[in-house]
Amino acid sequence: MPAPGTKLVAQNRKARHDYEVLDTVECGLVLTGSEVKSLREGTAQLKEAFARAENGEIWLYGMHIPPYAQAGGYGMVDTDRRRKLLLHRKQIKAWSERTAREAVTMVPLAVYFKEGRAKLELALGRGRKSYDKRHVIAKRDADREALRAHRDRQKTGK
Repeated sequence: MPAPGTKLVAQNRKARHDYEVLDTVECGLVLTGSEVKSLREGTAQLKEAFARAENGEIWLYGMHIPPYAQAGGYGMVDTDRRRKLLLHRKQIKAWSERTAREAVTMVPLAVYFKEGRAKLELALGRGRKSYDKRHVIAKRDADREALRAHRDRQKTGK
């Protein structure tokens, strides 16, 4: 999750359900001016987005940023175009090797503004099977129920 003091724009909540998150990294985005203004309105969607390493760079595909209403004809870009992610060379190399070697994928978790700059939280995730998803849901519910019982026991003083 983004740190306190940041403005969350979009979040891919389904990603944590569909993938087991192994590692996360914060990276910058290469955007045009009208895309940044549209992001500030909080209108981005990460639902079908994914990242891929190509030629020593990491590119984000499928992130939808609708056009900025006041942009007019100037500054209009494709809403679903691929966008370059800004990472250190060593991180790019390590993550691209890991995706090639293991059955993992790069999934965006959140887009937010940090100190006035658009940032993306990118995760390295392994896909979950449907029975794994049910197991995670059951575990979360059991933990929540145990916490509720503990809290109720403390309230009554027993």
